[in-house]
Amino acid sequence: MTETGRTEAVKAFLGAVRLGFEGSSPQAQTRACLARVFDRLSDPVVADNVPAARVPTSDLIDQALQPALQADETMAALAGCLRKLDPDLPWRMRGGKDVQPGETGPTTIANAMIVGPGGLEERRDVWVGVSLVPPGVRYPDHRHSPEEIYLFLTGGRFRHGESGWFEPGVGGSLYNEPNIQHSMEAPADAPLLAVWCLYDPRHA
Repeated sequence: MTETGRTEAVKAFLGAVRLGFEGSSPQAQTRACLARVFDRLSDPVVADNVPAARVPTSDLIDQALQPALQADETMAALAGCLRKLDPDLPWRMRGGKDVQPGETGPTTIANAMIVGPGGLEERRDVWVGVSLVPPGVRYPDHRHSPEEIYLFLTGGRFRHGESGWFEPGVGGSLYNEPNIQHSMEAPADAPLLAVWCLYDPRHA
């Protein structure tokens, strides 16, 4: 497979994600997962013709990008790449739902898959996407078999396993071991925006 299978906007975003994680003082487990993810991403697949889609919460993206744009150069570059990619993103409400008639306002968590199932680049070995959580909303507890790393572009709280709630901060990163229960919560007055990468060895 050749690099022509990946759009310039996706290439720029993925490169900025990698630099963002590397600049976040990542723990050893985060660094190891990051290496596995980008080892697989070095072999692009043909981009899928996935149409862009909006949901009410995706209108919060400009507000959610501001903390990263005002942070260091690495995070600002990542926010800029995400802003450029946003018009092409297939935003979905959590659970993959489309907007239903009569639903208004940014009250529901939104996810967008850049690389992975249903993403701009369809594949199963690695997933790279973003979550946008409205102010005061908590992402429900959940777990999954692939390991996962997070990079935060805003403030907000996170917890996994028995950790209790903590605040990674803008540019903070963390690692979720397989099947660990985890959740996050946006501040009362601002949205939460995070990038996540999952590595699934079953499809590697």
